[in-house]
Amino acid sequence: MNTKLSKPRREGASSSSAAGPLGEFVYDRLRADIREQRLLPGTRLREVEIAEKYGVSRTPVREALKRLATEGLLALSASRGFVVTELSNSHVMQLYAMREVLEGAAARFAAEQASPLEIQSLQQLCAQLEHAATPAQMAAGNRRLHDAIVAASHNVYLLQAMGVLRDTLELLGTTTYSSPGRMATGCRENAEIVERIAARDADGAEQAARRHIHNASLLRLKMLFGQEPASAPDSAAPMRPGQID
Repeated sequence: MNTKLSKPRREGASSSSAAGPLGEFVYDRLRADIREQRLLPGTRLREVEIAEKYGVSRTPVREALKRLATEGLLALSASRGFVVTELSNSHVMQLYAMREVLEGAAARFAAEQASPLEIQSLQQLCAQLEHAATPAQMAAGNRRLHDAIVAASHNVYLLQAMGVLRDTLELLGTTTYSSPGRMATGCRENAEIVERIAARDADGAEQAARRHIHNASLLRLKMLFGQEPASAPDSAAPMRPGQID
């Protein structure tokens, strides 16, 4: 298991330190390490090691670790201290349940609030999915589309909630678009979401978005645990982070 912390870039350190407190700087670095797979689930984070790495005292490190734990990216173990979160079957189900609610709400609000230019942008992003040649490309395009839908909802609190949720989603494994047939199905599902938004059909947009996320959750649980939600084991199984659906 990879337990190394990435070395800070000198120019990044100076700009971050000047822009805010040291705790914010350390937080940004650790968060990037988790999201970019340099710190894997189960990795133990030691205050002294982090403080030495970034040339700061333990106080800002402690603040950063607590903040990451609050956001769900770290867990506090009585025996090991702070570790990168490992998601169990139950956690994955809860995560996707919340994602279904939030993505559905985003699609509904976008149908009600999106400007004509925003709808045009959604249509373009959706069309680009048809040209994705790999699951990774599809996942990246899907992320751009759904980020744009959330932005088009014009709901600042929804935007904040989705930001936290997406950080936790980074702890999951390979994208569900790697499953046979999922890329084609995902294109159709996303097209339906955008069509309902463009038609100002709030109910239809929400239903389409929730259906899209629900189908992704079924695939995710099958990929991780080999079973459907009703009978999947509720055990903590480590997962490598990667692109998501």
